[in-house]
Amino acid sequence: MPRGEGAQGAAAGRSVPGVLRLYAKLPPDRIGVLIGEKGRVKTEIMKRTRTRITVDSTTGMVIIEPESPDVPPFMVMKAQEVVRAIAYGFPPEKALKLLDEDQVLIVIDLKQYVGDAPNHLKRIKGRIIGEKGKARKTIEEMTGTYISIYGNYVAIIGDYETASIAKQAVEMLIQGRQHSTVYRYLERAMFDLRRSRMTQLWR
Repeated sequence: MPRGEGAQGAAAGRSVPGVLRLYAKLPPDRIGVLIGEKGRVKTEIMKRTRTRITVDSTTGMVIIEPESPDVPPFMVMKAQEVVRAIAYGFPPEKALKLLDEDQVLIVIDLKQYVGDAPNHLKRIKGRIIGEKGKARKTIEEMTGTYISIYGNYVAIIGDYETASIAKQAVEMLIQGRQHSTVYRYLERAMFDLRRSRMTQLWR
């Protein structure tokens, strides 16, 4: 699973004569997912972001560069986010949602909340997933986000506001709040968000 800087998928960009170069790190079992059958997934990401993506299939290290000097830096950063999302367990079709302008990736490291004990991590992941996946599915449906639970990480894809609400719901479950309490929070938060957005539309 992701580790260290590679876990966050984001090593600092290294300037090479005016060219932005970004890095990500894939766990061994996600390398094939990024590449895809006959290279289809990697090719699609490169085409849609105008980048060159180089994958070291031995180490899982990924280098992302613009295909030409006129590619804006945010395109390279978007490609990196898609690679990171795949590293955190998202299928390519969901990771590619990050190419939409308003979509973000938020990552929660469960070890920062419950430490390294495997039994604690298993229990917390069980609370977030819920019986037969109900809790995760409910949070996704109520917020319109995508959630991946992979290794010691919970990753969320959505627009900034809905992803932040989903993150708060996950944190409440980590803290031991009852699922019913979390669902009431989600109802309230999403109602307030929709009302706020409607108000902005009428201004």
